[in-house]
Amino acid sequence: MSRYIFPKWSNLLLPTIILVALTAPLYVVLMVAYGFSPKTTDVGYMPTQPVPFSHALHAGALGMDCRYCHNTVERSAHAAVPPTQTCMNCHTQIHVASPKLAPILESYQSGLPVPWIRVHDLPDFSYFNHAAHVNRGVGCVSCHGRVDQMEIVAQSAPLSMGWCLECHRNPEPNLRPVSQITNLAWDPQIELTRDERLSLRELFNIQPSQNCSTCHR
Repeated sequence: MSRYIFPKWSNLLLPTIILVALTAPLYVVLMVAYGFSPKTTDVGYMPTQPVPFSHALHAGALGMDCRYCHNTVERSAHAAVPPTQTCMNCHTQIHVASPKLAPILESYQSGLPVPWIRVHDLPDFSYFNHAAHVNRGVGCVSCHGRVDQMEIVAQSAPLSMGWCLECHRNPEPNLRPVSQITNLAWDPQIELTRDERLSLRELFNIQPSQNCSTCHR
Protein backbone atom coordinates (compact mmCIF):
# COMPACT_ATOMS: atom_id res chain seq x y z
CA MET A 1 0.00 0.00 0.00
CA SER A 2 1.40 3.43 -1.02
CA ARG A 3 2.45 5.83 1.78
CA TYR A 4 1.65 8.86 -0.42
CA ILE A 5 -1.81 10.38 -0.70
CA PHE A 6 -0.78 12.50 -3.72
CA PRO A 7 1.53 11.51 -6.57
CA LYS A 8 5.10 12.84 -6.47
CA TRP A 9 4.57 15.21 -9.39
CA SER A 10 2.08 17.18 -7.27
CA ASN A 11 5.09 18.54 -5.33
CA LEU A 12 5.66 20.85 -8.31
CA LEU A 13 2.33 22.55 -7.67
CA LEU A 14 3.53 24.38 -4.55
CA PRO A 15 6.28 26.46 -6.21
CA THR A 16 3.94 27.10 -9.16
CA ILE A 17 1.23 28.39 -6.85
CA ILE A 18 3.76 30.59 -5.00
CA LEU A 19 5.05 31.99 -8.31
CA VAL A 20 1.52 32.80 -9.53
CA ALA A 21 0.63 34.40 -6.19
CA LEU A 22 3.69 36.65 -6.38
CA THR A 23 3.38 37.67 -10.03
CA ALA A 24 -0.41 37.97 -10.39
CA PRO A 25 -0.72 41.32 -8.52
CA LEU A 26 2.12 42.82 -10.58
CA TYR A 27 0.49 41.55 -13.77
CA VAL A 28 -2.85 43.10 -12.81
CA VAL A 29 -1.22 46.46 -11.98
CA LEU A 30 0.69 46.52 -15.28
CA MET A 31 -2.39 45.60 -17.32
CA VAL A 32 -4.54 48.27 -15.64
CA ALA A 33 -1.79 50.87 -16.15
CA TYR A 34 -1.50 49.89 -19.81
CA GLY A 35 -5.27 50.00 -20.22
CA PHE A 36 -5.37 53.61 -19.06
CA SER A 37 -2.24 54.76 -20.87
CA PRO A 38 -2.47 57.22 -23.82
CA LYS A 39 -1.12 54.47 -26.07
CA THR A 40 -4.23 52.41 -25.37
CA THR A 41 -6.82 55.19 -25.27
CA ASP A 42 -5.32 56.97 -28.31
CA VAL A 43 -5.19 60.31 -26.50
CA GLY A 44 -2.90 62.48 -28.59
CA TYR A 45 -3.43 60.41 -31.74
CA MET A 46 -2.61 62.80 -34.59
CA PRO A 47 -2.44 61.14 -38.01
CA THR A 48 -0.98 62.91 -41.02
CA GLN A 49 -3.85 63.66 -43.37
CA PRO A 50 -3.59 63.56 -47.18
CA VAL A 51 -4.38 67.29 -47.21
CA PRO A 52 -2.90 69.67 -44.59
CA PHE A 53 -6.28 71.03 -43.50
CA SER A 54 -5.97 73.50 -40.63
CA HIS A 55 -8.90 73.56 -38.23
CA ALA A 56 -7.18 76.45 -36.44
CA LEU A 57 -7.54 78.48 -39.64
CA HIS A 58 -10.97 77.36 -40.78
CA ALA A 59 -12.85 76.82 -37.50
CA GLY A 60 -10.71 79.26 -35.52
CA ALA A 61 -9.51 82.31 -37.46
CA LEU A 62 -12.24 82.17 -40.12
CA GLY A 63 -14.95 81.15 -37.67
CA MET A 64 -16.49 78.45 -39.87
CA ASP A 65 -19.22 76.48 -38.12
CA CYS A 66 -18.45 72.78 -37.56
CA ARG A 67 -21.73 71.89 -39.25
CA TYR A 68 -20.70 73.39 -42.57
CA CYS A 69 -18.36 70.45 -43.15
CA HIS A 70 -19.82 67.88 -40.76
CA ASN A 71 -23.34 68.54 -41.93
CA THR A 72 -25.06 65.37 -40.71
CA VAL A 73 -24.19 65.79 -37.06
CA GLU A 74 -27.65 67.12 -36.09
CA ARG A 75 -29.66 64.39 -37.80
CA SER A 76 -27.46 61.32 -37.91
CA ALA A 77 -25.50 59.06 -35.61
CA HIS A 78 -22.38 59.91 -37.59
CA ALA A 79 -20.68 63.25 -38.21
CA ALA A 80 -20.06 63.00 -41.94
CA VAL A 81 -16.60 63.55 -43.39
CA PRO A 82 -17.11 66.39 -45.89
CA PRO A 83 -17.16 65.48 -49.58
CA THR A 84 -14.71 67.16 -51.94
CA GLN A 85 -17.49 69.40 -53.26
CA THR A 86 -17.71 71.06 -49.84
CA CYS A 87 -14.05 72.05 -50.10
CA MET A 88 -14.50 73.26 -53.66
CA ASN A 89 -17.38 75.53 -52.70
CA CYS A 90 -14.64 77.89 -51.54
CA HIS A 91 -11.53 76.66 -53.28
CA THR A 92 -12.73 77.16 -56.83
CA GLN A 93 -11.90 80.80 -56.07
CA ILE A 94 -9.52 80.74 -53.09
CA HIS A 95 -5.91 79.48 -53.32
CA VAL A 96 -6.77 77.51 -56.43
CA ALA A 97 -3.10 77.13 -57.42
CA SER A 98 -1.86 76.06 -53.98
CA PRO A 99 0.09 72.77 -54.15
CA LYS A 100 -1.47 71.82 -50.81
CA LEU A 101 -4.80 71.52 -52.62
CA ALA A 102 -3.52 69.09 -55.26
CA PRO A 103 -5.24 66.03 -53.68
CA ILE A 104 -8.51 68.01 -53.48
CA LEU A 105 -8.33 69.02 -57.14
CA GLU A 106 -7.44 65.48 -58.15
CA SER A 107 -10.42 64.15 -56.19
CA TYR A 108 -12.69 66.77 -57.74
CA GLN A 109 -11.64 65.79 -61.24
CA SER A 110 -11.66 62.03 -60.74
CA GLY A 111 -14.76 61.77 -58.57
CA LEU A 112 -12.89 59.62 -56.06
CA PRO A 113 -13.03 60.70 -52.39
CA VAL A 114 -10.06 62.08 -50.54
CA PRO A 115 -8.75 59.29 -48.26
CA TRP A 116 -9.14 61.22 -45.02
CA ILE A 117 -7.95 59.36 -41.90
CA ARG A 118 -10.51 59.22 -39.10
CA VAL A 119 -9.09 60.60 -35.84
CA HIS A 120 -11.90 59.75 -33.42
CA ASP A 121 -12.60 56.15 -34.37
CA LEU A 122 -14.73 54.20 -31.92
CA PRO A 123 -14.51 50.39 -32.05
CA ASP A 124 -17.27 48.60 -33.93
CA PHE A 125 -18.75 47.23 -30.71
CA SER A 126 -19.50 50.75 -29.44
CA TYR A 127 -22.46 52.82 -30.60
CA PHE A 128 -22.52 56.60 -30.34
CA ASN A 129 -25.20 58.88 -31.74
CA HIS A 130 -24.01 62.41 -32.49
CA ALA A 131 -27.51 63.77 -33.10
CA ALA A 132 -28.79 62.51 -29.74
CA HIS A 133 -26.06 64.49 -27.98
CA VAL A 134 -25.78 67.78 -29.90
CA ASN A 135 -29.57 68.22 -30.03
CA ARG A 136 -29.68 68.01 -26.24
CA GLY A 137 -26.98 70.48 -25.41
CA VAL A 138 -23.73 68.51 -25.45
CA GLY A 139 -21.24 70.62 -27.40
CA CYS A 140 -18.61 69.40 -29.84
CA VAL A 141 -15.84 70.59 -27.50
CA SER A 142 -16.89 68.15 -24.76
CA CYS A 143 -15.59 65.21 -26.78
CA HIS A 144 -13.29 66.76 -29.38
CA GLY A 145 -11.58 69.51 -27.39
CA ARG A 146 -10.58 72.91 -28.78
CA VAL A 147 -10.42 71.81 -32.40
CA ASP A 148 -10.53 75.48 -33.39
CA GLN A 149 -7.03 75.81 -31.93
CA MET A 150 -5.58 72.70 -33.57
CA GLU A 151 -3.42 73.06 -36.63
CA ILE A 152 -3.57 69.27 -36.88
CA VAL A 153 -6.52 67.57 -35.20
CA ALA A 154 -5.59 65.19 -32.38
CA GLN A 155 -7.72 63.08 -30.07
CA SER A 156 -8.01 64.96 -26.79
CA ALA A 157 -10.24 62.61 -24.77
CA PRO A 158 -9.90 58.87 -24.11
CA LEU A 159 -13.41 58.03 -25.37
CA SER A 160 -13.28 55.04 -23.04
CA MET A 161 -16.30 53.38 -21.45
CA GLY A 162 -15.42 54.86 -18.06
CA TRP A 163 -15.05 58.32 -19.57
CA CYS A 164 -18.47 58.09 -21.24
CA LEU A 165 -20.12 56.75 -18.08
CA GLU A 166 -18.68 59.62 -16.06
CA CYS A 167 -20.66 62.03 -18.25
CA HIS A 168 -23.78 59.87 -18.20
CA ARG A 169 -23.69 59.89 -14.40
CA ASN A 170 -23.10 63.63 -14.19
CA PRO A 171 -24.08 65.34 -17.46
CA GLU A 172 -24.69 68.86 -16.14
CA PRO A 173 -21.11 70.19 -16.55
CA ASN A 174 -21.33 69.49 -20.29
CA LEU A 175 -24.75 70.98 -20.96
CA ARG A 176 -25.23 74.22 -22.89
CA PRO A 177 -27.94 75.90 -24.97
CA VAL A 178 -28.26 74.30 -28.40
CA SER A 179 -27.37 77.68 -29.93
CA GLN A 180 -23.87 77.31 -28.45
CA ILE A 181 -23.22 73.70 -29.55
CA THR A 182 -20.46 74.60 -32.01
CA ASN A 183 -19.07 77.56 -30.07
CA LEU A 184 -15.95 75.84 -28.82
CA ALA A 185 -14.81 78.82 -26.73
CA TRP A 186 -18.10 78.94 -24.79
CA ASP A 187 -17.70 77.24 -21.41
CA PRO A 188 -20.97 76.26 -19.70
CA GLN A 189 -19.29 76.10 -16.29
CA ILE A 190 -18.35 79.78 -16.67
CA GLU A 191 -21.34 81.08 -18.62
CA LEU A 192 -24.03 79.23 -16.67
CA THR A 193 -24.80 78.70 -13.02
CA ARG A 194 -25.32 75.17 -11.75
CA ASP A 195 -29.06 75.84 -11.47
CA GLU A 196 -29.14 76.94 -15.11
CA ARG A 197 -27.40 73.74 -16.16
CA LEU A 198 -29.88 71.73 -14.09
CA SER A 199 -32.68 73.62 -15.84
CA LEU A 200 -31.22 72.59 -19.20
CA ARG A 201 -31.20 68.97 -18.07
CA GLU A 202 -34.87 69.25 -17.17
CA LEU A 203 -35.67 71.11 -20.40
CA PHE A 204 -34.06 68.43 -22.57
CA ASN A 205 -35.37 65.62 -20.32
CA ILE A 206 -31.88 64.18 -20.03
CA GLN A 207 -31.84 60.87 -18.19
CA PRO A 208 -28.68 59.19 -19.52
CA SER A 209 -28.85 55.42 -19.53
CA GLN A 210 -26.07 53.37 -17.97
CA ASN A 211 -27.35 50.10 -19.36
CA CYS A 212 -24.82 48.07 -21.38
CA SER A 213 -27.16 47.87 -24.37
CA THR A 214 -27.14 51.67 -24.75
CA CYS A 215 -23.70 51.61 -26.32
CA HIS A 216 -23.16 47.91 -27.05
CA ARG A 217 -25.88 46.87 -29.48
